[in-house]
Amino acid sequence: MKLSLIRSACGSLRIHPARPGSRVSGLSRRCLPVGAASGRMIVRTASATSSGGTSQKLAVNFGKQSQKDDGQDSDHFLREVVQSSKETMLALQRKNPAIQPLLAIIQAGEDDGLLEINMKIAEMIGLNVIQICLAKDCSEDEIVEEVLKLNEDPRVHGVHLHLPPASLTSRVLNTLKADKDVDGITDLNTGRLVRGDLSKGFVPPIASAVLDLLEKHDAPLEGKTVLLVGGEGPLVVSLQCLIERSGMVALKSHWSSKSLQSQVMQADAVILFGAENMDVPPAWVRSGTAVIRCEPTLETDENVIEMSSKSGLGYLTAAYRTQNVVRSCSRWHKEQQYRPWHLCSLKLQPLTPVPSDIEISRAQTPKPVHQLAEEIGLLPEELEAYGRSKAKVRLSLLDRLHKQPDGKYVLVAGITPTPLGEGKSTVTIGLVQALSAHLKLNSFACLRQPSQGPTFGVKGGAAGGGYAQVIPMEEFNLHLTGDIHAITAANNLVAAAIDARMLHEATQSDKALFNRLVPSVNGVRRFSPIQVSRLRRLGIDKIDPASLTPQEVSTFVRLDLDPSKITWQRVVDTNDRFLRKITVGQASTEKGQIRETGFDIAVASEIMAILALADSLEDMKNRLARMVVGTSRSGQPVTAEDLGVSGALAVLMKDAIKPTLMQTLEGTPVFVHAGPFANIAHGNSSVLADKLALKLVGRDGFVVTEAGFGADIGMEKFFNIKCRASGLRPNVVVLVATVRALKMHGGGPNVSAGAPLPKEYIDENLSLVAGGCHSNLRKQIQIAHLFGVPVVVALNVFKTDTQAEIDLVCQIAKECGASDAVPCHHWAQGGRGSLELAEAVNLAASRPSNFQFLYTTEMPIVAKIRTIARKVYGADDIELSPEAEAKIDYYNQQGFGSLPICMAKTHLSLSHMPDKKGVPTGFVLPIRDVRASIGAGFIYPLVGTMSTMPGLPTRPCFYDIDLDPVTEEITGLF
Repeated sequence: MKLSLIRSACGSLRIHPARPGSRVSGLSRRCLPVGAASGRMIVRTASATSSGGTSQKLAVNFGKQSQKDDGQDSDHFLREVVQSSKETMLALQRKNPAIQPLLAIIQAGEDDGLLEINMKIAEMIGLNVIQICLAKDCSEDEIVEEVLKLNEDPRVHGVHLHLPPASLTSRVLNTLKADKDVDGITDLNTGRLVRGDLSKGFVPPIASAVLDLLEKHDAPLEGKTVLLVGGEGPLVVSLQCLIERSGMVALKSHWSSKSLQSQVMQADAVILFGAENMDVPPAWVRSGTAVIRCEPTLETDENVIEMSSKSGLGYLTAAYRTQNVVRSCSRWHKEQQYRPWHLCSLKLQPLTPVPSDIEISRAQTPKPVHQLAEEIGLLPEELEAYGRSKAKVRLSLLDRLHKQPDGKYVLVAGITPTPLGEGKSTVTIGLVQALSAHLKLNSFACLRQPSQGPTFGVKGGAAGGGYAQVIPMEEFNLHLTGDIHAITAANNLVAAAIDARMLHEATQSDKALFNRLVPSVNGVRRFSPIQVSRLRRLGIDKIDPASLTPQEVSTFVRLDLDPSKITWQRVVDTNDRFLRKITVGQASTEKGQIRETGFDIAVASEIMAILALADSLEDMKNRLARMVVGTSRSGQPVTAEDLGVSGALAVLMKDAIKPTLMQTLEGTPVFVHAGPFANIAHGNSSVLADKLALKLVGRDGFVVTEAGFGADIGMEKFFNIKCRASGLRPNVVVLVATVRALKMHGGGPNVSAGAPLPKEYIDENLSLVAGGCHSNLRKQIQIAHLFGVPVVVALNVFKTDTQAEIDLVCQIAKECGASDAVPCHHWAQGGRGSLELAEAVNLAASRPSNFQFLYTTEMPIVAKIRTIARKVYGADDIELSPEAEAKIDYYNQQGFGSLPICMAKTHLSLSHMPDKKGVPTGFVLPIRDVRASIGAGFIYPLVGTMSTMPGLPTRPCFYDIDLDPVTEEITGLF
């Protein structure tokens, strides 16, 4: 078999082929330029081999005993070690046949003898070896660079540094990860051995071989004296500890010691370290004394392949190192399994009166995010830290825990809210604090990332409140890890691509367009992969640009977008009402390409909805490609992939797809991810956050996720859209209510943000409370029951609520079909104030759930809309505008009719009329338009006068927000 040669910009790379029928690891490493001052690096990969090579050569002599007997002893030990490693390896592969332990050797020079001796051992066990050859005079930086690469490679389970002693600097040794240090030479592993903790560290292979010989010598050595002559460093320290731990006495001496002769003559065993020419005269050694020499060398003599006594001990050392590689792989495999939680909750000391949210947040010091991650079973390589208190979690976790059963799935929804909100986020956080910190049940909160629009507008942030919030709340509410910015950039790249493409098509010939879209590079034209995809969709099965006919060229280069049918708008994460309708293209450089368009708020972007519904990076990329941005003049949908921009969108979104890990005030974990506009999109946190959390909490744990606005909006979309996309099925719905909102639905006066509450909401009024319970609360419970899910009502208690009002709500809620109804005091008390809710949820989740969808996707679009309007909102019927009817006909023609429905309507009423509270009846639901988010995967009818760009009130929240220039503390956020 000939060698394969891989060339790169920096030089050449040689990889040794595997033997026929064996498996090559497939690893590759950057090489140094051949002939460069620093030398070159050669990577050799050998299959089914192990690293027997060592920076120490081991020889032994047992006084007058023959070398033949010595060789038989070492052969016996070798067979034992190899057999033990092989059995461990086979047991490991029975659990996971794909496991293939791999040892990487970093060495100075190109000595192949080292690889040969390793191959003989590894073939017996079934390991792979990769050999990285640096120049003999390689620098510390070059060694560290290679070690760092091997540290991060999950396929490598052990690293052997076969380097001159001068190269094994403290920096080099301690760059190597301790769990891959199969020579046991890092400070951490040496310290573990000295302390006696070998559960994670490794015994140096040479030390194991020496100890084996000492312990199995024909004369028992317990209580005898072992003299170590010469040598320093981790090997000598480790060997001394192991000798003493085995019941022997270890003494150290130097070659220059005047008493060396007498020490040797009194010793029962002598271990020599140093150069080859350093030795003790035979006359000094008593008969029967074991003399073992450990010689530092980077050379392999020609006889080392022969199974002599001297080389046999070399094989024994290699076998022990191989054993360490198998152990490392076994530990790695164990770490890949589900890890029980060891959550250390943070203590709360609630104050009365309750301070502001930001004061509470700052009074609690969050755990370092790496500590939180370790407590909940995340691996270090699954975390990407963004500062001290938040981190992205990699999706590889889903692959690692794919066999782990999911935990219980709880949805927090609400009754129809007042404009002030009813506290679903605080209930969500209070519930998980109670479950984890007090009931000691694993639980995860999955929340949406707040938009800057409400934060600086009227509502404020979404971190929860009081003693039930996510911390640090400033980071939660401001920028976080930049996901919304990534969505804004991606969305507006699509908008820019649309207008630029329309301009170029309007001002260039087919030939000019083709020459620019498929440019000649070094005299050769090639289609990019995304252009080949477009050709396939057009039915053109050609890959040579020169082979296209003029008609095919025209079809390929012209999207021919109809300006009046472009559905894609720009976005900004600010409530800016004056961007609702704008005119673009007015500069003279745009050559008269003027059209009307508008802005949405960033969280209303289809890309946000895609982020929330995707279940992998590949799924997100495919959804981005399918996004329809408009229609051609011939009536065909034009997609982001047609524009050639979908690959770039995936690049912009590659980090945003990872959920962000944060924590509550009591140190329980939270995933913050996505935040679709709840009354225009589905309004739920991401599928990925929920799936990751469900694996992490374990079979008996809980994932509590939140739906936007009332149950008629967020919950209905959660069930009919999100659950279809994820395949997940909820166990319980927690329905949040407040006395304040119930009084409004029972006939109380209007509530306005920023205005003082009318006295009806401050004074006890049982009549209004009962009216709200028998109307809106009853209806929202019934909506949940439409999907076959049990309901627990959580009454978010305010300080103005009386005990009689609280008792009345809980009583009527149970009469209306709730499994339970409990008051919640988390705002003032934290998790302890939600213990009753946690216990009710735990009980309800243990009961069977008969989940079902409200409609089948095969139903016609109109029938699906009518089903939601009648069964959920209580409408008599629907009324379609001519524009809506035309859109539905178009979507049916394009094959989009089987998508689920995402109703865009006001959140302030079950109907389309915001001022109609309680349970409106006798109304017809007007559908003024129907749009489609093909990439996200739903049709969204617009009910009434829905707007996708909120406006600022007269006095926005930003009046109170400021920064102290000295302390850099934010003030007025809450």
